[in-house]
Amino acid sequence: MHNSEKNRTFAGYFGEMRTRTYYILLLVMVFFTSCGEYQQLLKSRDPEEKYQAALRYFNEGQYVKSQSLLDDVSSYYKGTERSEDVLAYLARSYMGQKSYESATDYYQAYVRNYPKGKYAPEAYFQIGHCQYLDSPDARLDQEVTNKAIDAFTKFVELYPESPYAEQAYTEMAELNDKLALKELKSAQLYYNLGTYLGNNYLSSEIVAKNALKNYPSNKYQEEFNWLILQSKYQQMLNSFEDKKIERARDAQDEYYNFVTEYPDSKHRKEAERMMNQIRKIIKN
Repeated sequence: MHNSEKNRTFAGYFGEMRTRTYYILLLVMVFFTSCGEYQQLLKSRDPEEKYQAALRYFNEGQYVKSQSLLDDVSSYYKGTERSEDVLAYLARSYMGQKSYESATDYYQAYVRNYPKGKYAPEAYFQIGHCQYLDSPDARLDQEVTNKAIDAFTKFVELYPESPYAEQAYTEMAELNDKLALKELKSAQLYYNLGTYLGNNYLSSEIVAKNALKNYPSNKYQEEFNWLILQSKYQQMLNSFEDKKIERARDAQDEYYNFVTEYPDSKHRKEAERMMNQIRKIIKN
């Protein structure tokens, strides 16, 4: 490489470095200017300035700053027309932070104070939506899940034509599936316990039947019905002789119900094997 080419290469490299340095310094200056502005706003005694800045921060996605400034002015605007907006934007700011429990509290405060306010449809929906997002794994306590379903139920009763209604129904169905899954795990646990300290097959059957009754549209219906058939089959096998025929006929009826409802079930082969045993017991 000639010296002139080397010089051009080095010149380009250092030019690029100067450009990068310039932009980094510019970003640092913007950052510290923004922080300085926010600190000044916190010290400000002008609630209107704080309120307008809070809305600006919210629109920029800076939810912590927005929430902090709104908290500062909430007591000043309490009882005024602006209080409604402050409550709504506080709830939205907590939503932006994914602090769903706090957002729920503020949306609930909003509907208590402004049950027919301009943000009421949003607030009623978001109470359910926040709790939906906060709903825990099916293995854990489902108090929040039940609260979310109650909130969505109230919302669709009040605002059946709302643009949020379809989403509310979708999320409510998911929550009902979660409650059904919890019952399915409980029924499976009873089944796996078998005859330990009692007839756990009967308990499994009862839990499964109650789940089908309480959550009629859940997506685990086939698994519940399969558990019921298995449980009846096991009760037949573990019966005293004077009860065996009766329970075999009961299991037979359940088999026909199952294969009629789910002719292509992945359990069909096992169900046929069970039915062969049932027939032998009835025949003998």
